[in-house]
Amino acid sequence: MSDRPTVALFVTCLVDLMRPAVGFAAVKLLEGAGCDVVVPAAQTCCGQPAYNSGDSKDAAAIARSVVDTFEGFDYVVIPSGSCGGTIKVHYSELFANDPAMAPRAEALAAKTFELTTFLVEVLGLEAVVQRYQGTAAYHDSCSGLRELGIKSAPRQLLSGVDGLEIREMELAETCCGFGGLFCVKYPDISEKMVDAKADAIIASGADTLLGGDLGCLLNMAGRLHRRGARVSTRHVAEVLAGTTDAAPPIGEATDG
Repeated sequence: MSDRPTVALFVTCLVDLMRPAVGFAAVKLLEGAGCDVVVPAAQTCCGQPAYNSGDSKDAAAIARSVVDTFEGFDYVVIPSGSCGGTIKVHYSELFANDPAMAPRAEALAAKTFELTTFLVEVLGLEAVVQRYQGTAAYHDSCSGLRELGIKSAPRQLLSGVDGLEIREMELAETCCGFGGLFCVKYPDISEKMVDAKADAIIASGADTLLGGDLGCLLNMAGRLHRRGARVSTRHVAEVLAGTTDAAPPIGEATDG
């Protein structure tokens, strides 16, 4: 029998629909770190949009499906702090009054991790052998930072990438204005927030913007592009996996 842990990759809706390259990069990283990776075909949305809209009934129905699909694996890994936070933090809230589902949701939460956190804190990976020539600013997404405490893991791994210099920007921990449905409900506020973020990115002098949540990256990449800024936007997994040649920077073309 294999001693390699079996990891189920929760791809996320945005990665599946908008940036499959991130999913492939995550698989490469996990396999390279000694995991057997499975991508369950039955997976769907984590239920976050419904949950954030106050639709607890539909969110719970989606969450039950996620638990059914993923609870049989050693670990669940997600290239997103946002979706990771939904499963690790909010599923227990959804099932707080359901004695049958509550322990299952808690068990799933305990073995669910955001990608860089899993690599560093669970597998003990200290560095990756990759090269990326450039300077990068890193955006700490709200859910990843505040719900899961993701801060040092991505920076630790990126610090070992040959040719890459991390330039910490002002407002690194400030919301980019995406917020899922927030940018739809409050577009004027969202626009001001992403403009402030774009100002900070440009002021850092970095030629690359990195982050761990595709929604945030799509939002900021779009604003930077409309402002004519020469900044390439990438998910952290693409740089760590050395797969940046597989797809153009986010926002410059449709990923296929």
